[in-house]
Amino acid sequence: MFPVLYLFDRKRTEQASTMKAPPGTTMVAALVHVLVAFSAASSAAAAAGDQPLSKIGIHRTTFEIHPGAFVDVPPLLLGLQGQDQEWVTIGYSNPKPSKDDWIGVFSPANFSDSICTADNQWVEPPLLCTAPIKFQYANYTSTDYAKTGKGSLRLQLINQRSDFSFALFSGGLSNPKLIARSDSITFVNPKAPVYPRLAQGKSWNEMTVTWTSGYSTKEATAFVEWGVQGQVQILSPAVTLTFSRNTMCGPPARTVGWRDPGFIHTGFLKDLWPNLKYTYRIGHRLFTGQIVWGHQYSFKASPYPGEDSLQRVVVFGDMGKAEIDGSNEYNDFERGSINTTYQLVKDLKNIDMVMNIGDMCYANGYLSQWDQFTAQVEPIASTVPYMVASGNHERDWPGSGSFYGNIDSGGECGVPAQNMFYVPAENREQFWYSTDYGMFRFCVANTELNWRPGTEQYKFIEHCFSSVDRQKQPWLIFLAHRVLGYSSATFYGEEGTTEEPMGRESLQSLWQKYRVDIAMYGHVHGYERTCPVYENVCVAKASDRYSGAFTATTHVVVGGGGASLAEYTAGPRARWSHAQDLDYGFAKLTAFNHTTLLMEYKKSRDGSVHDSFTISRDYRDVLACGVDNCPSTTMAS
Repeated sequence: MFPVLYLFDRKRTEQASTMKAPPGTTMVAALVHVLVAFSAASSAAAAAGDQPLSKIGIHRTTFEIHPGAFVDVPPLLLGLQGQDQEWVTIGYSNPKPSKDDWIGVFSPANFSDSICTADNQWVEPPLLCTAPIKFQYANYTSTDYAKTGKGSLRLQLINQRSDFSFALFSGGLSNPKLIARSDSITFVNPKAPVYPRLAQGKSWNEMTVTWTSGYSTKEATAFVEWGVQGQVQILSPAVTLTFSRNTMCGPPARTVGWRDPGFIHTGFLKDLWPNLKYTYRIGHRLFTGQIVWGHQYSFKASPYPGEDSLQRVVVFGDMGKAEIDGSNEYNDFERGSINTTYQLVKDLKNIDMVMNIGDMCYANGYLSQWDQFTAQVEPIASTVPYMVASGNHERDWPGSGSFYGNIDSGGECGVPAQNMFYVPAENREQFWYSTDYGMFRFCVANTELNWRPGTEQYKFIEHCFSSVDRQKQPWLIFLAHRVLGYSSATFYGEEGTTEEPMGRESLQSLWQKYRVDIAMYGHVHGYERTCPVYENVCVAKASDRYSGAFTATTHVVVGGGGASLAEYTAGPRARWSHAQDLDYGFAKLTAFNHTTLLMEYKKSRDGSVHDSFTISRDYRDVLACGVDNCPSTTMAS
């Protein structure tokens, strides 16, 4: 169970520092220098998306082992009762303490044996090339540490396919000096299958389950045991994938942030009966004949497209991950993430599907954080389909084919996201797809690849809109990470706009023509709702209740899943902006039937409804003519 945290601070931003390349370097070399410096955390560049681990200058570590310093960590064996997560209490001492001393958790445990070459000729090879998986200051709970040199920490570990060790550093985060390290500890079976995440398959009656383990296909066969609850269970094989350091596009993912991802397995559960409850277990049959089992879980199969029943889908973006032990906190990074997770777990019996629309965990090139994220969402993702979209912190990297040439992915360039979570895309690298859930049709775009007219993605979006039978699936929802519609965020205002470049200009004719009910986005860390708007004009007055013929699409920004909050432009609000909230929250769509849809925006801190509206519409209202969406007619009889 996750603790309830009450956190309300707004986003604080830091100014990027000016960085100079070494003398005599070319522009290309200067760029490489900047990227390496970024990955090693030597830059003070900061924004809401900074990864806390990037603040550690692990590449500058020096070894100053002190004979009187120590780190103790009992017990040495974890998961004796089959747990995938355990709390450990470590004790430590430093004869020459300071307030900047900190504890790093490393996995694999032999981090000091890890060496790597320099990334380019202008940068010395790092003394350590493995960042910790988490850290905390030595005085975090031991307030007199700076005087006594003695302290303790209680930290949570998850099973991540390897052993762990703890190290005490002085010199702060920027210039670490290794003072002492602990013995290694490990889970009973570090290779165990863990953290299953469900997703809709390519057809409505297919469910996929993806999980992580330490078992390759040379060692074991991965499978899922599943079936209708209480009936005979069947076995289905799972495919096994992984990726290597060489598939990363740059630092830190390719250098200090790299950690072996293990093996990612996906099983396909086909021909499900609608609405029935199924149980499942993930497992591996070793070539010795032994079977290693994961835990048992259950899920409810999806309704068939068009089924008239209560259907509830949660939508949010930019949640990130956070540590319930308080570690890895820097500049209040992703502090609302646990609240959002807690509220979803608490209300899980009233949720049928979750849509996380990008900037999932903000690993930003520190691959250990993907394991941390899948562990955090496991209570949700193991029970209901957990659908995802690609954001800038998953995909963007210069020269990698991303639409935006920034370094937000930390060198991941989409690879971990494409492997860690299944999406029913024709090409998972493209990451755009459609999925049906009962009366809903969701069209999920990838804003990190070009969506403009004439592109492959634009054709997909139009096909997704045009191919839905609105008599059976009246509720048409468009999802994307970046705001392709409308937003009052200051960073858009500073560019003289209220959207991504050519966002709605490219797509608003499609939204209007195909009568898209709601378009939802993340990226801006907060909440905002428009009136039904087309070409910057409110076609209908904003309300909490709409009925009758479609007028225009309502745009909803719901990027307050957990990352540091954004700011809105000061001064008079745009006429199309009806509701705003600078707080953490998520949206919940409830289709009661073919004629009534409810959208609620809920606060992550307590689950209360802050904003809502309903749409009541008959099929004839979907067909009715409106602005720029009337089909051609003829006078012939």
